[in-house]
Amino acid sequence: MTSRHRVRTAIERRKPDRVPVDFWAARETWDNLCRHFAVGSKDELLDMWDIDLRFVIGPSIVGLEMEEEPDAATRDLWGVARKSQTVQLAHGSWTYRHVSESPLAGAETAADVDRYDHWPSADWWDYSALRAQCEAAGDRAVVCAGDRLDRTAQLKTMMYLRGTEQIYVDLALNADIVDAMISHIVAYFLDYNRRVFEEAGDLIDIFMMGDDFGTQAGPMFDVGTWRRFLRKGFKAYIDLAHEYGIKVMHHTCGSVVHLIGDFIECGLDILQSVQPKAKDMDLAKLKREFGNDIAFHGGLDIQELIHLSAQVAQHSFCDLGTVDHVGYFFPEADRPSRQLTNRPYVPCRRAVEVRVGLENGFLQTNRAKLSVVVNAVCGVEIVPVGREIIKQQMFLHLVEKRRAGKWRKDADLE
Repeated sequence: MTSRHRVRTAIERRKPDRVPVDFWAARETWDNLCRHFAVGSKDELLDMWDIDLRFVIGPSIVGLEMEEEPDAATRDLWGVARKSQTVQLAHGSWTYRHVSESPLAGAETAADVDRYDHWPSADWWDYSALRAQCEAAGDRAVVCAGDRLDRTAQLKTMMYLRGTEQIYVDLALNADIVDAMISHIVAYFLDYNRRVFEEAGDLIDIFMMGDDFGTQAGPMFDVGTWRRFLRKGFKAYIDLAHEYGIKVMHHTCGSVVHLIGDFIECGLDILQSVQPKAKDMDLAKLKREFGNDIAFHGGLDIQELIHLSAQVAQHSFCDLGTVDHVGYFFPEADRPSRQLTNRPYVPCRRAVEVRVGLENGFLQTNRAKLSVVVNAVCGVEIVPVGREIIKQQMFLHLVEKRRAGKWRKDADLE
């Protein structure tokens, strides 16, 4: 099977030749890997590892720049001001664009929302390079997701524009303001995505949306509120993609089990990211309850599981071994970053790969490759030696010895 055929088969909940595999990581990890292998793109790394999905960045803003403010902030396509924020970690740092001003924070009526002069337009984008991006994926499955700032959403965009706390107040007390914001947001994304699909819909396998609806303990608000404000737009996004024969994946962190029935009724094909440590989000249970109607993408926990030994990780994931793997994609539940310093992330992923039937998973391909991924993701350097495959328990032993400064190359590989 080609990757594209494998992915389509899994989405349609038929049995593929193996579980489709994805790989997620933070920008810093990708940079480390690209430098080591002297490659210019993530796609080259993914080809080395036989990963099935390829995410295309989508159209670019004409001119490729954001508006710059005197205080070093920039304004994105929504007019939201952002400043670079750096978080120091034990081994390195992480930089992101933090919201510094929500331009609609002071709006008091729906009319104020309608008068806002920075609602984006689909005309701002250059769609001409999109087909080439998709064609470059070859026989891999193409996922059109956009950048995190322009990924199709509703709630997240309102939080940027209005402020997170104020949106909660609005959902309870200011329905007219919420309705006005959603009408502008949904109209924009429908126009934008229609142009994307017109340009390259025949080459796109999966359209990915991203809007967090869950916390660790449950939905961000009651199901009735989600249905009142967000369901209509959510379904409209899905219906548009289906018009072009494109499957739809939605990313949400947290516990959303109480919304999955609504997701299915709206026509969603794949739920991502399946955060297993969130309440009631056990993957095996979800597949038993909903697996006939929706596919799942995710399940490798980045909160606790990857901090455990490989043996414990494999045991913790064992329930999935009793479930038919039809309709499942294997990646992380989200993007692990360098904050996972000195943790045995890679052997845990490998152990879980075995549980989902990937007996020759990408991390078992060769020892040198495994060593580099460990260093990039975990901040632990493993000196490559001649063995092609490394046993999980010996790997953990070597990591501990490396931490203690007691590395003895081949003498330790018995």
